[in-house]
Amino acid sequence: MPPSLASRLLFQGTVAPTLVSAELSPELYDFIALALRAHVSPWWSKITRYDKDFLPHISTILSTVLRDLHLRAQAADLPALVFHDVPTIITQHYRDYHNAAAKTATAYASGGAAPLSALFAHLQPHMAISPDGSLDREYYRQIVDHILKASLPLEDYDPDAERIIIREIIVKVLLDDIFPKITQPWFIHKAILDLIGSPEQPIFISPPPLPPSSSHSFSFHTIIVIVLSALQSFSGMCLALIHTYKHAITTIKLVQKSPSHSPNPNFAPPPILSQDTLLTKLHAPSITSSPSTSSSVSSNPRPSTFSTPPNFPIPQESYTNHNYTEPPLLLLSEVISAHNRFASTIVITTLSMLSASMTPFLDKLLPHMLQNFLSPAFILNTTRTAKRTLFPNGYPAPQPPDPTLEEQAELRARLVAWRGSGGIALLLPLLLGPDISHTLGTALDPLSDAQCNRRLVVFLLDRILVSFFPELGGSS
Repeated sequence: MPPSLASRLLFQGTVAPTLVSAELSPELYDFIALALRAHVSPWWSKITRYDKDFLPHISTILSTVLRDLHLRAQAADLPALVFHDVPTIITQHYRDYHNAAAKTATAYASGGAAPLSALFAHLQPHMAISPDGSLDREYYRQIVDHILKASLPLEDYDPDAERIIIREIIVKVLLDDIFPKITQPWFIHKAILDLIGSPEQPIFISPPPLPPSSSHSFSFHTIIVIVLSALQSFSGMCLALIHTYKHAITTIKLVQKSPSHSPNPNFAPPPILSQDTLLTKLHAPSITSSPSTSSSVSSNPRPSTFSTPPNFPIPQESYTNHNYTEPPLLLLSEVISAHNRFASTIVITTLSMLSASMTPFLDKLLPHMLQNFLSPAFILNTTRTAKRTLFPNGYPAPQPPDPTLEEQAELRARLVAWRGSGGIALLLPLLLGPDISHTLGTALDPLSDAQCNRRLVVFLLDRILVSFFPELGGSS
């Protein structure tokens, strides 16, 4: 078997040390080797052809940063980030978009001359984005430089050449390749369609029609086929119910035995951030759960905490309610505009009451589900997908042309025409009202402007970075 690109380019035939895990390390090293060959080798080979230590040294620095990020991800409070902060930021994005859309063509919009994106920018200002929507490279240079300083030993951080090269590569990929793509409305529509996937196969499958018989319309053979088909469908449904019941019982037992998700006393918790400090240093949005449609500012932002490592004993009396289900339900209510329909309001209220009555159990179940979702297999597949997307043939892929206006309209039409299957199809009229297409179209409107989406992505990225590097948020 020939040596891999990482072995030839970064380790020159020597054994590569384990980066994160035995399964993930080869993929990460291959990803680093492809990136360095694409973004560093073309111009470095023009300076000197004989230096074989520069790329391995850069890969060592990147490996150190990845190990530190892996440790910080294990220490971060991911359930609070996923179930509280991210839904809250998206909820505020919807509220501010609706507020800005209501002001268009009015005196608040400079007599109707100001576009919606400008009105939205006034509601969500950020030091990294100018009023016209362009991103500030210096802002992200400073962030990446801080990440390198926090992750690297002093002897690796001090040399300017390696640090600046790595910083500029990350900033270039982030601002020139990733941000312009993921903020496009058609990209978000396509991502949602990929998450929805193909419709599921129904449990009861009707048998194919029998060919007409010239002698008897209902023969004994026909009756036997119908009875056996019904028995097969019934047994399949019973097996599915038994499997679901066993899986649910096993999951409930695992969740009940798991420790409550509380801060780990071995880690120093990040400082509680004041709103002024947060907006000044990182501009992470502060959002309340108030039903007001205007942009609201909280005077007591929720502090971040660190997660508990596996098998860490925690006394039951130290448990505090996190109420992880409330922000996602608020987000769902805002996305589907539940307050405009009585039936959907009743459904959301009922779900809120049920989740409130089961808060201790759900505060264990949701982190358990998140841990299973972020499995090593998921991270491995994500790394492989990113590698194939950015380097499909071993080199950077040329920028594919954006879909035409007709193709973008088709993506949106497919989402608006989605009706789900099974139990979801039965609940949709209750949640979305009689005109499901109109409700789905209204839910997609806040994601239909690239400049507004850019601010949403910037705020989400800031919140993730503050979770991994609490010192970025400053101190109170």
